[in-house]
Amino acid sequence: MSNGELLQIEPVEITFTFELKKQISCSLQLSNKSDDYVAFKVKTTNPKKYCVRPNTGIVMPRSTCEVTVTMQAQKEAPPDMQCKDKFLLQSVIVSPRTTAKDITPEMFNKESGNHVEEVKLRVAYVLPKPPSPVREGSEEGSSPRASISENGAEFHNASRTYAEPQDNSSETKALILKLSEEKKSAIQQNNKLQQELELLRRESSKRRGGIPFMYVIIVGLVGLLLGYLLKKT
Repeated sequence: MSNGELLQIEPVEITFTFELKKQISCSLQLSNKSDDYVAFKVKTTNPKKYCVRPNTGIVMPRSTCEVTVTMQAQKEAPPDMQCKDKFLLQSVIVSPRTTAKDITPEMFNKESGNHVEEVKLRVAYVLPKPPSPVREGSEEGSSPRASISENGAEFHNASRTYAEPQDNSSETKALILKLSEEKKSAIQQNNKLQQELELLRRESSKRRGGIPFMYVIIVGLVGLLLGYLLKKT
């Protein structure tokens, strides 16, 4: 705990559990153990990197206030996980009628004769704790196919052979080609029969006669066969 005359700050170091591409927050607790109303303001050497809520406020007598410091997501880690950023917490005694909206920058101006207390806070990065190792096979319901040695922490997986899936693309292409040729042949035969039928109709109308009944049956059967082949393809 950093002990100042006006406010006590805990913790004394702003610590972030550093993770890449992740927004991280930590909290500071400001304690006012006096009978005065204390206004505070938080500053940092890298304002684009951090967000502080609230960055100004009033701590009433014998009370505490929590400040949340949020570090924006970082794309890369600093060398040796060392951070040179710093924070400055300024505090000053104000009248009991002062509210957070009444706080102005001039209140923290020492040149105006104000008694301003300043506490500097360092920033530290720590790595996240690794997950606790789980002993596979030690609990009920765990798979007996995996084991872990007592000393070497070496996992052994049960051997299992996986066959590569067969490539059926060549057979599929051959079947599609065959069906396409059959379809093309059936269409050509149908067109030929349609032409012959049209020719017979013309000759029949000239002779004022009719088309032989057996030929009509044959043409109908060919049409049914063609329909079946088209549905099949």
